[in-house]
Amino acid sequence: MPFELYVDSLYTSPYALSAFVALTEKGLPFTVKTVDLGSGEQRLAAYAGRALTGRVPALVEGDFVLTESTAITEYLEETFPAPEYARLYPHDRRQRAQARQIQAWVRSDLVPVRVERDTETVFFKKPCSPLTETAQQAAAKLVHLAERFVQGPQHLFGEWSLADTDLAIMLSRLVRNGDEVPAKLRDYVEFQWQRPSVQQWLARHQPG
Repeated sequence: MPFELYVDSLYTSPYALSAFVALTEKGLPFTVKTVDLGSGEQRLAAYAGRALTGRVPALVEGDFVLTESTAITEYLEETFPAPEYARLYPHDRRQRAQARQIQAWVRSDLVPVRVERDTETVFFKKPCSPLTETAQQAAAKLVHLAERFVQGPQHLFGEWSLADTDLAIMLSRLVRNGDEVPAKLRDYVEFQWQRPSVQQWLARHQPG
């Protein structure tokens, strides 16, 4: 039975994107269902009764329902392991830990950047104001860490991992809005955006 992946109806959630990319990279059959967050559909019993956190993404496999993007991608990595399926995380144990560190960080920190450069400004070019001082500090922190990890225009750990997608989308909040970002990081973002699995997600965009 194919998986079902529930995502936001505007396709702007970076966490839903991460789960979509994971399923696509693994080559697993799945269908996409949308949830209208603007109308509060995620709070209705039909969705919240199954997706216990009431958030997107949600992965459905028969009567098994899982929310939270990192839980979803780690479940997929353990259930459909390499080499039979594409690897989502680095083979090296320490690099794998660093990849998960980056994923956790971009989800839990940098709130001013996430608020002032929401993903509608990335995907739909929604107008935005210059960054406040607090957001500038958060942006500087993001750039500082990214420069430590990004050594070239391609991947963080020699070959692609899901942390590349997650970090690139976070950096896109600055790059796509013309904020100051070193050329090395702009090149990295552009390279990651061209990945076929990311392009498949972008092809679904329909501005509301």
